Parts: sequence; structure tokens; C-alpha cells
Amino acid sequence: MGRPPAIAADGMVVTSNPNATRAGLRQLERGGNAVDAAVAAAAMLCVAEPMNTGIGGDACALVCKPDAFYGLDATGPAPLRAEPTVPVQRRGPRSVTVPGAVAGWAELCSRFGRHGLDTCLADAIDSAEKGLAVSARSAALWSDEIPCPPGVGPSSVAVGDVAPMPEMARTFRRIAAEGPGAVYTGPVARAIAEASWLSLEDLALFRPRWVTPLRASYRGFTVLELPPPTQGIAALEGLLLLEGLEPSLVNQVQCVKLALDDAQSHVHDGADVGPLLDPRYIRLRRSEAARPVGPFGGGTSHVCAIDGDGLGVSLIESLFHSYGSGVVAGGTGVVLQNRGACFAVQGRVVPGQRPFHTIIPAMMAVDDRLVAAFGVVGGHLQAQAHIQLVSALADDGLDPQAALDRPRFRVAGDVVRLEEGLWPEVALLQAAGHHAVPSSDWTEFGCGQLATVYGNILLGASDPRMDGYAAGI
Repeated sequence: MGRPPAIAADGMVVTSNPNATRAGLRQLERGGNAVDAAVAAAAMLCVAEPMNTGIGGDACALVCKPDAFYGLDATGPAPLRAEPTVPVQRRGPRSVTVPGAVAGWAELCSRFGRHGLDTCLADAIDSAEKGLAVSARSAALWSDEIPCPPGVGPSSVAVGDVAPMPEMARTFRRIAAEGPGAVYTGPVARAIAEASWLSLEDLALFRPRWVTPLRASYRGFTVLELPPPTQGIAALEGLLLLEGLEPSLVNQVQCVKLALDDAQSHVHDGADVGPLLDPRYIRLRRSEAARPVGPFGGGTSHVCAIDGDGLGVSLIESLFHSYGSGVVAGGTGVVLQNRGACFAVQGRVVPGQRPFHTIIPAMMAVDDRLVAAFGVVGGHLQAQAHIQLVSALADDGLDPQAALDRPRFRVAGDVVRLEEGLWPEVALLQAAGHHAVPSSDWTEFGCGQLATVYGNILLGASDPRMDGYAAGI
């Protein structure tokens, strides 16, 4: 028997790290709302999980107020004067795109928060200065194949090591005092430009975008995702494909393959993907074959929060690969993302445009009332895991924690990798024409966070594949 979901009445915060969950709760206890809690938790994750997220990364969010849903795209473009490169650089200075996370936090606080950005950053500043005791899963990722770059934190750590990040703390203090412009103009911007192929103009021109979420219906629930350049369409198309079938493992795998194939073929900056959700297209697509898709990994963190007034947030941020590009803006503690690697989907860098993006926050609703805020990190796993998670909730009626605990599959290239618990299904999938293999690598199957509204109470669940927990007030 697994652990039950957390239960609360006036607010719920869920993250992958205990320090981040506590930072979010403190905002609620100090009179803040769900947006304040989510931004505070997201900032803390930059300190607790520097391999996954940071000031040099991107962010996306869905926000629900009782009257409407809002999408925030804080993903940055390639340089305006970039020269298209073939092959696209996977890491290094030419893989860097404009970091959007800080501007995204500020936009969320300005539009929906009660506290200012400076208040939301206070706990992260304190923790970066003093250092946090590194938790078990974070320690494993911190000291993985790619070491933490000099100027960010220790190159490797053991469980329980305290890891101060003084340069990051100074940059956080500058942001708290000056606002998001501290990253996009001035000394920090110059350091970013000197370390990468971004120009001061690229940074100064960046603005987050408010976008209209995409929607699709599945078993009576409305599922919301962000539009391109994110892969949110893959989750929605996969669910529509699955809705006309028995939600078996074989059918889920096939629908995931078809949806990922379409996403890689159609998603780019500004793309119209509406036709992929057309019922006639869905009926035809179910009988077709899918091509293998690129097995993109990713370093990402997700936060979800809901408060007693019905404000809900699903906020996701990322450096893409572990420690992103591996490039640090000198003297700032800012490791820059390598999201430009995702231009590989298009085959070349497109100057001034945003690449294909794997990070996708998500929500579920009934009659435009928020039911769940969630996300599952893991590169191209994200859309796949959304399909599996929504099916667990909608088809099988699992509680939030049981839905996250359930073993997952991951389509990677022409292989279907199975987490322990699904290993007995290898023969079944092989018989259906899928190249299925068991995997004991826990990092392949992501990490989800989920907060739900159930009547007058809030339920929260955090993925056991990382160190976090759900807690409320």
C-alpha cells in the first residue's frame, strides 16, 4: 500500500524538493496566494536542483482563476543574428537561447500575485547564501555524468552536503532589488552576452507572452496545455486518439507514438496545430503508423499550487539538459540553458525564433472549474506522462498519489522502455509490434507533481522518483 495524498483546506503546494515546498508554504502562511507560493518554490528549486533549473533557464505556466484560464510562455528565442548551424549544437555557447524564467516569474507576480517578486525570492536568497543540505535524488543527479560547472556550486556532492552558492545569491539579490531587468540589462546581461552568442539586444528585447491555452476533452474532463512552440499538442492529440479506444497499455503506447510523431512534424514557433485536434483527422490517424521520434532527455523542475480562493498554478522551468549548455555567465552563478539543441527538430537554428520546447504545464477542468494542476518533467517523456497520468485519473479513478506512483513507459526512438512494474508486459507489447525493453534507470521516467480540487478540500501528491512532498494549510 502506497502513501495517501496530502489533504488541506486553504492551500496546497507540491514540488520535487522539501525546501521548495516549504518556501511555497511560507508564502501562503504570510498571506500570499498560489502564484506567490509557486514563484517562491520555483526560485528555491534553482538552489536545490541546479542541474534542472535556474536563472538561466526558461519557464511556462498555466494559471486558473475562478473565471478563466491563462497561459504564460516565458521561453526565449535564438539570437536575432544567429547563423543557422547544421548540425545544431547540443551544448556550449551556440546552444544558448534567451533565458525567460526570471521575466516569467515577474510577469506572474505582477499580474496575479499579492507579494512582490522581491518577497518571493527572499527564501531562495537566504538558502543560496547559507547553502542547503543536498537531498538524496538531487545528490545523485548533481554528481551524474555531467559535473556542476565551476561558479555555480560544488562539482559533486554527497547526500547531506551543504552547498552554498554565493554568486547565485548575489544575482538573486540584484533581481530582488532591481526587478527582472537585472538579468536583461546591465552587468548580468553583459556577462551572459560575453559567455554565449546572445547579444545585449537579444536580452533587452525579450518579453514573456500571455497565450491562449489549447484544450481537448477526455472522458468528460477538459485538459489544458500550452500551444507551440511547446509539445502540449502531443498530450492533447494522444488523449483524443486514446478516447476512442480501450485505454490499455498497448493502445496508450500506440497513441503516444502517433502524437509524438505529429508534434515533431508540426510544432514550431507560431505553428497552427488546431488541425491535429480535428475529429476527422483523429479518426484517420488511429489507423496509421508512426515514425520513431528523437529521444530527448531533459533537466526540468515543476511546481503546482492551489489556494483557498480557487487560484491555481502549474509552473514548470528548465535548463533542458543537466546543467544546460554547461556555460556559466562569469561571476553571476547563472548557468545558461541549452534549449537551442531543440532546433534539431527543425534541422537548423532559426534566428530570432523559439525552438521546439519540451516543457509543458497542464491542468484539468470540469465545466471550466479547476480539477487538477500538474506536470511531469523528463524531456520528451512529458507529453507521454501526461497521457498516462490523465488516464490513471480519468479511466481508473486513482487518487493523485496512486496515479503518480504507477509505473510508466517511455517511447524513445523506436524503443518502448518500461519501468519496473511493467516488465511483465514486455511480451504483450512485443506481440503488438512494439520493441519493448525493461529499464531499471529511474531517471528515464520523470517526476510529476499534482494538486487537485475535490469538493471543498485540496489533495496533493508528489512523485516518489524525487525527494519532494505535497503539503498544505
